[in-house]
Amino acid sequence: MKIIKVKNLWRSILLVSLFFASCNKQAAEDNKGDQEQVNYTSYVNSFIGTAPLTDPKAIGYTPPKDWRVWAGLTYPGSSLPNAMVQLSPITKYGSGAGYEYEDTEIIGFTHTNKGHWNLCNIPILPVAANATYPFKSSFSHKKENASPAYYEVFLEDYKVDVKLSSTLRSGIHQYTFENNQGRKLLFDLGRSNNHVDNWEINLVGKNGVSGFQQMGREKIYFYAEVSQQTSGIEKKNEGASNGYALISVSDDANPVVLKIGLSFVSIANAKENLTQEIGNKTLEEIKQSGNAVWETLLSKIEVSGGSKKEKEMFYTSFYRSFLWPALRSDINGEFTDDAGKTQQKDFQYYTIPSLWDTYRNKVVLLDLFSPKVSNDIISSLIDRGEIRDFIPTFFHGDHAASYITGAYKRGLNNFDVEKAYQLLLNNAYKEGGTRPFIAEYIEKGYISDPKVENAHVETKAKAGVSKTLEYAYDDYSLAQLAKEMNDEAHYKDLLARSKNYKNVFDTATNFMRGRLENGDWITPFDPQYPYYEYMYREANAWQVSFYTPHDMQGLVALYGGAAPFEAKLDSLFTTPWNPEHIARNVSSFMGQYCQGNQPGHEAPFSYYFVDKPYKSQKVIDALLKDYYGTGEHGLALPGMDDAGEMSSWYVFSAMGLYPFSPSDAEYLVSIPLFDEVSIKTSTNKLLKIKANSAKRKLKAINVNTKKIDGYFIPHSLFVEGGSLELETE
Repeated sequence: MKIIKVKNLWRSILLVSLFFASCNKQAAEDNKGDQEQVNYTSYVNSFIGTAPLTDPKAIGYTPPKDWRVWAGLTYPGSSLPNAMVQLSPITKYGSGAGYEYEDTEIIGFTHTNKGHWNLCNIPILPVAANATYPFKSSFSHKKENASPAYYEVFLEDYKVDVKLSSTLRSGIHQYTFENNQGRKLLFDLGRSNNHVDNWEINLVGKNGVSGFQQMGREKIYFYAEVSQQTSGIEKKNEGASNGYALISVSDDANPVVLKIGLSFVSIANAKENLTQEIGNKTLEEIKQSGNAVWETLLSKIEVSGGSKKEKEMFYTSFYRSFLWPALRSDINGEFTDDAGKTQQKDFQYYTIPSLWDTYRNKVVLLDLFSPKVSNDIISSLIDRGEIRDFIPTFFHGDHAASYITGAYKRGLNNFDVEKAYQLLLNNAYKEGGTRPFIAEYIEKGYISDPKVENAHVETKAKAGVSKTLEYAYDDYSLAQLAKEMNDEAHYKDLLARSKNYKNVFDTATNFMRGRLENGDWITPFDPQYPYYEYMYREANAWQVSFYTPHDMQGLVALYGGAAPFEAKLDSLFTTPWNPEHIARNVSSFMGQYCQGNQPGHEAPFSYYFVDKPYKSQKVIDALLKDYYGTGEHGLALPGMDDAGEMSSWYVFSAMGLYPFSPSDAEYLVSIPLFDEVSIKTSTNKLLKIKANSAKRKLKAINVNTKKIDGYFIPHSLFVEGGSLELETE
């Protein structure tokens, strides 16, 4: 009897133990789920895009000796969305973003960046007592860490641990020296990515530093405060290019904390920016605040399913899409306008977007997830337009027409649309402004190029084919705005002009082809040869011959119908790239298609217009999987990120929506990488996209449980919310 009781006792103890173990296991699982649900910034890898492409198979050709292929040109430093300040390390000037992953030395920490061949301003570097010119320090990626609002590295030569964070208009540095004796701060003001024409620096009181750096017309002012008393300043060639200043910091046992405000108006404004945004806050407080800002933005898209790499690439790309354009208004609202005057208006002033790149997709992300910023960017473009008499563009084309029209049709209207429209009409009709050769375009319906003997990659001319195609799309975009403005005459004229793409289509070769002034086709003609500015802009005939985002059915007809068009598309993605054809910013090929540059980024979606979406999906999937996050370290992009366009292409394609014609408020539907994509709209509604991501052939599209005809969904889903369910096989 006693034996039975003992056995029962042990059985009871065992059952209780199993119960509590089960509870603890469930609690651990719940806790794990909570942890996985929270930190979106943990998916962001700020180093993606900083490494080069080196494999000739990935590039498409063997690059010349000492030629770094453009595979991102991004930076790993701290920034907030569309901020004035981007605080990042620099390893080489004149190298795009200034940071190249394969480099082994850091030469400064700069406060502006775009990922292009400008900016990288106000370089500062902590140096040891025995440091000599040229100032630089070796570093290791093993002692380097970064997230969207934070950067940290150990400078091996100077034995300094560096931590950086930033606000919209200010930055904070923390330098922990192993040897606190004789510490100095290098203000390397004679250098930036642009030639420095003038600079100045002065000590203010016991621990203040102020000055400016000037590149041409642009002047960047700064005001900084050092946590220790400054004990002297040594200036070398003040005001001259490559000159610098060394500031001595008094000895104590504490880290040196440098807080700096920037302004494009004045030193006083820079100081106010610093005081208001950082003041007495610590680096950790600024870091946490910045992280929270990014969490709020990144959490607007939540994905379920997909691999760890796909989530890393998705959220890194989403983050990269919101770094440019950059804020130029101070905290008091003042900014320096295009005429060099100080202004204060009822909007925040921003730099010009890189519209040749970003009109395709990136500015649409701004419309969707940062509408206030997008409104202010357009107001900034209008402000510049009033001074210039034309809305400015960037690099090529007149894609402010697409951006402004698309934003307006998506419901953004906190800008003077009438004024914008009148200025865009100037662009479209007046010579001497945003559209070069517009008179010839209006007269002939195309832009010619001259006859050039032995034309080569770098031949300079009009890029007439690319301009004709882009102006035709810009005409279509402006026609849609004319319709919104009830301007019937301009609507009809611009819509007719939007068909001008047909005037550079050669039916004998089935390519978009350059024409001479007399109308003859340019010969000799090699559709595979890439040109930088002759006939085409950074492209060959293959890469531009599918660009009519506003009239794809018209293009299909030009090719002779669906079957010939489909066959031509097949050839685009399968005709091998000639490895003898080398153009620096044309790389990463799938056949003749180039993912590494913008001109053909619509082409992978073109099978939709002959009802073969599964063929598009096959191409899109391969590009997402094999062309992003590649190379030795998994950090290379297929080409230059171009202010976020390459990243935005990934974001849209990965979530299964693409603004094929960005001036239209609709989105082409493909199959997302993820089983579910939940989008928090700017109206605080929820748009859910569901699909079985393992099956990649699209059968049907259901919007709010109802099957739709066609492949496009309206922007109203981003206003009202709803469900998008894809049937796949």
